Amino acid sequence: MGLNTPANILFTHSYFYPLDEKQWKNKTPYPPLGTITAAAYMRQLGHHVDLFDTNLRDSSAGLKPYLKEGLDFLVVYDDGFNYLTKMCLTTMREAAFEMIQMAAEKGIKVLVSSSDSTDHFEKYLDAGATAVILGEGEETLKEAVDQLNAGEALNETIAGLAYREDGKTIRTAPRKVMKDLDALPIAAWDLVDVEAYRKVWNEGKYPFSLNIATTRGCPFKCNWCAKPIYGNRYNTRSPEHVVQEIEYLMAHFGVNRYWMCDDIFGLKPGWVKQFNKVLKEKNIRIEYKIQSRADLLVKDNTIEALAESGLYEVWIGAESGSQKILDAMDKGTTLEQIKTSTDKLQELGVSVAYFIQFGYLGETKADIDLTLNMIRDNQPDDIGVSVSYPLPGTPFYDKVKQDLGNKANWSDSDDLAMMFQGTFNTEYYKTLHRYLHKRYRADQGIRYLKSLFSPASKKAINWRTLAAMPLNEVRSLQYANQLKKLNNRAE
Repeated sequence: MGLNTPANILFTHSYFYPLDEKQWKNKTPYPPLGTITAAAYMRQLGHHVDLFDTNLRDSSAGLKPYLKEGLDFLVVYDDGFNYLTKMCLTTMREAAFEMIQMAAEKGIKVLVSSSDSTDHFEKYLDAGATAVILGEGEETLKEAVDQLNAGEALNETIAGLAYREDGKTIRTAPRKVMKDLDALPIAAWDLVDVEAYRKVWNEGKYPFSLNIATTRGCPFKCNWCAKPIYGNRYNTRSPEHVVQEIEYLMAHFGVNRYWMCDDIFGLKPGWVKQFNKVLKEKNIRIEYKIQSRADLLVKDNTIEALAESGLYEVWIGAESGSQKILDAMDKGTTLEQIKTSTDKLQELGVSVAYFIQFGYLGETKADIDLTLNMIRDNQPDDIGVSVSYPLPGTPFYDKVKQDLGNKANWSDSDDLAMMFQGTFNTEYYKTLHRYLHKRYRADQGIRYLKSLFSPASKKAINWRTLAAMPLNEVRSLQYANQLKKLNNRAE
C-alpha cells in the first residue's frame, strides 16, 4: 500500500455522558467537536472516515459492530475543547481501554489522542494502543496514518508521538503548534446525529445549543490548570471562518444558540469587534455563551461588542473571594476586576456565572468566608462549584503529588473528593458545596421576592427559584449547622 492509498478510519472518543451522573442529569450534551474536526481533516486528505460517537451511550459495547473487516484504524480522539475530558475520569479511561482492546484483538491499528493518554501514554500502550498522539493531534495523526498505511514502522521522524519498538517506549520530539487554524476544514458535523442531541436537550430545561471553538490554547498560567492538548499558547480562527461555520450550522440544523468552548474567548485585540461586524454584515443573529477572565472583560470596551454580537452568558473563573488564594493560584486577577466585570455585564443584560474552587492549598475558614461573601455581594446569575483537582503536568500537581494516594482520579465530575491533604476533609467540602448551593438559591429567591414589590426592577423572575426559596432557606441552615460541627471537629 502506498502513501496515497486512502485508509478506512473509524473515529471515536472516550467521554460517555451517561457515565457521569451530574452531567447526564444536566441534559446538555455537546457533540465531540475535537473528534469531528480531526475526522474532517483526514477526510479532506482523501481518507474514508466514520464516527462511533460515545457521548450518548452508557458503555463501549456498541463499538463491536463498527469494527468491520477492512477497517484500517480506530482513532480514539477525545474532544480537547470539552473541559470535562481534562479531568480524566476513571470510568472514561476504563471505557477507552475496552475499545482499544476490542480493536487490537481484531488486528486493527489503534491511535489515541486525549488529555489522559498524553499524561499516561504508557498505560494506553499497555492496553494495546499502536501509538499515542501527544498534544495537538491532526498533523501527527496524518503522518502516523500515512506511515502505517504504507506498511512502514513508526519512527522518530514523526513529532508528537509515543509508541513501542522492540518492547521499548519511544517518545518523539514535541510537535510545533498549528498557527493557521483557518487552514483546517469545518468540523464533520454530518457524522453526528444532531437530532439525538436535540432530543436529550429537549428533555431538560435549556434551549438546544451546539459548540464552536474559535481558538486553541490559553496563554495564562494559573498553576492548577492543565493544557495537555493545545498548550500554553493562543491561536485564533478568523471571525470570517467562524461565521462560515455558524452559517452551516444554522442552515443544516436550524441552530442559533452556541457555546463558544474556548478556554478564553476573544483575547486577540479587535477580534470581538470584527466578529460583531461580520455578523451584522450578514444579518446573522445568534446567542452564545463563553468562558473568560475578569481582567480581560474590563478592557477596551470588549463587553459592549460582546453584548451587541449576541453574548447572553459568560462564565468567569472567579475561583475565590480571597485575594491571597487568587495570588497563590497565580490567577492574575483581582477581586475588584471580578466585581467590575460582573456589574458591567449585568448592566448590559448579560448573565454572569462564576467558577468557584474550594480546597486550594493554604485555604482557611476565613478564606472560605470571603468567597461566600463575594458571591453574596456580587450576585452572579449562576455558580459552578468544585474542589481543587490536581492535574498532571501542573505546578499545583507537583506540590501535592506526595499526598496523592490510590485515588488519583474522580469517578465522575461531581465526585468532589479531596485527593490531597487540604485544610479540611472531603466530608467538609461536600457539605460546603451543598450549603453554598442552597444558600445561593435562597438568596436568589429573596431577591426575586423583593423585585415583586419594586416597580423599577427589570430583573426577570424565576418563579421556580422563588417558590423553592423557603425550603432552600431551611436546608441552608441545616448545612450551616453541619459545617460548624465539622469545623469544630477539624480544630
